[in-house]
Amino acid sequence: MISTAIRLARVGSRSELAAALLMALGYPAVLAGALMPNIWLFAGASAVTYASDRYLHHKGSYLVDRLAKVRAGLPIRFLVRQLLLVLLLAREGLAEQPVFYAAVACFLLFYALQAPQGALATLIRLRRTMPVVTRNVDLHALRIADAPPKALLHRSGEKMLHLDIPAVAGLLWAAATGRTLAGYIGIGVTLGLGLLYVLLLVPYLRRSRLVPSAAAVMKGVGNWLREYQPTVVLYFSGADASAYQVNMWLDTLEHVDGRPLIVMRERSLVPKLGATDVPIICVPGGTHMMNLDLSSARVCLYPANVGKNIHMLRVPTMKHVFIGHGDSDKLASVNPFSKVYDEVWTAGRAGRDRYALADVGVRDEDIVEVGRPQLAPIKSWTGAPKNPIPTILYAPTWEGWDANPGNTSLLLAGENIVRALLTAKNPVRVVYKPHPFTGLVNKKAKAVDERIQKMIAEAAAARAAEPRWAEEAAAAHADQTAAKAELARLEARLAELENPFRKGGDEAEESRVSLADPERLAETRRLRAAWNEAYWRSFGWWEHKVVTGSKPHLYDCFNEADGMVSDISSVVSDFIASGKPYAVTDSAGVGADEFKRQNTAVRAAVILTNSAAEIGGLLDAVADPAADTLADARRDLRRYLLGPDSPASIDRFNEALRNLAAKAEARNTGFAQRLAEQPTAPEIDREADDAVEPEERTPATT
Repeated sequence: MISTAIRLARVGSRSELAAALLMALGYPAVLAGALMPNIWLFAGASAVTYASDRYLHHKGSYLVDRLAKVRAGLPIRFLVRQLLLVLLLAREGLAEQPVFYAAVACFLLFYALQAPQGALATLIRLRRTMPVVTRNVDLHALRIADAPPKALLHRSGEKMLHLDIPAVAGLLWAAATGRTLAGYIGIGVTLGLGLLYVLLLVPYLRRSRLVPSAAAVMKGVGNWLREYQPTVVLYFSGADASAYQVNMWLDTLEHVDGRPLIVMRERSLVPKLGATDVPIICVPGGTHMMNLDLSSARVCLYPANVGKNIHMLRVPTMKHVFIGHGDSDKLASVNPFSKVYDEVWTAGRAGRDRYALADVGVRDEDIVEVGRPQLAPIKSWTGAPKNPIPTILYAPTWEGWDANPGNTSLLLAGENIVRALLTAKNPVRVVYKPHPFTGLVNKKAKAVDERIQKMIAEAAAARAAEPRWAEEAAAAHADQTAAKAELARLEARLAELENPFRKGGDEAEESRVSLADPERLAETRRLRAAWNEAYWRSFGWWEHKVVTGSKPHLYDCFNEADGMVSDISSVVSDFIASGKPYAVTDSAGVGADEFKRQNTAVRAAVILTNSAAEIGGLLDAVADPAADTLADARRDLRRYLLGPDSPASIDRFNEALRNLAAKAEARNTGFAQRLAEQPTAPEIDREADDAVEPEERTPATT
């Protein structure tokens, strides 16, 4: 019932639901207090509305946006409360008193100040917005000024409205005590603070406090590009939750032959990128994107098929390659859109065969097998569990854009899988890592995810109470305490390293100061590895765990697990690199044989039905190498899906880059030669004129 109320109220948690209810009840109570009149009821209800409104805004509740769309936004709610205060004063017999007219004038003037304050804040933000956002790009020549204090611009409209509190409090005190001086003082403080807010914004409209014009910024970026001369570009556009599709390629880009550059299109994605020394240029505008000078680049890599790719695909001087953000049997891996690229790079032979089977127009000669260089951090299986009890990772994919029941095991099998693992005859530890897109299309998937997280939390609590595990916890207490302290220290230092910008800086200022620092990057990587080791030590090897967010990374979960349950996605293909046993759920119920025929990656998997009754096969293979009947099949499948172990994947990737860059160079050279051989326009006209017989020529007329 509560979950239904949360959904209907458009809030994200129980606390937000409580705040929404308080706000909904608070305004009628304010009205009642004004009509009765009852000053203390009015004051108490007003305080509730102030606090609940503030809390919902702080949480970024969707309810707040919905209220604004039905003309019940924050300014309206403040105005209603102020009008009711005027009504209260009238009901208290103050309608003929000077303080009443002062209150009316105060609120009129206060709202008059809203316009210049809002205009100034908006204008400053616009004048501080550059046409690009950059990282690791030297823009010192642009002389970008520091950002205004965050306190002035962050939630500026909300802050301005809350300046009415002194006037409201003073007038209520005046009504309650009859001492009108308090009302005048409150009115003076409110109007004074409002005027001061406006005046504090004015200096930041000076040219020296703003950023250069768009033309100057693009010229500065162009100068840097001509100096840097990028040869390999990774181009990306996507939703906020898709930053992982770029992050998985950062390490590879740092090791490519040539000078890499990342070009992005969405500002909100830039802060979500991991630490890297690869230059990043985010160009949201299509016009600016098309004018970006990338004439030195010879290869462009695309991790995703999106509409904005057309803005880069139009450049003929470079070759275009689809590299994707995973290698799986999903239909997305054989998207017909891939025909627009010069080449499609797959991990192994399986990707080539997948396109041949799909027959979507991608030619076999345009497919290059380069392996998966991102999989280098994944450790190979030793053949036995690393801890006294096995760890099983459950990493379901999301429901997909079409919400097909075959996309994810979460909807029909998720709870059965987790229940079977939690109640296994021989105990195992469950690590659950849901896909970041879970619930994006189908809210039922999010509900199942929440129930699974609750199941795991309850199972972890029950296990902690059992004598055997309590003894283990007591023995490991000191080490876990030390690991938690180490985690806190590492997280604090990583926060400093990963966000070296001045607190309160904006995108423009961060673009100016975000130059690559090899020492900082090296320390970040070292501390990340130390963080991962401390994270797994901070709780027992017997404790069930839910892992969300970007840390620990999925591959770190692979290394901690002894086996995995997942769905048809690149997660399975990547996990195969470990050589560990795995299971995949036939959620669509097509049958094991047909499921294997349709999906290459499951040919060495334990196939689960939605009941998860077959989970014992996975647990037996994890616990006893003699029971692992699919070990040889996994080795063969790894080679088929991911390519040979030698030469290294990064070497094959670089070779493919060099070959394609050579093709781009040959094309550009040939085009230049053909252009040079073309006759000039007058020569063409003369040749055409010479082809006409003298008697056929039309005489000139006067």
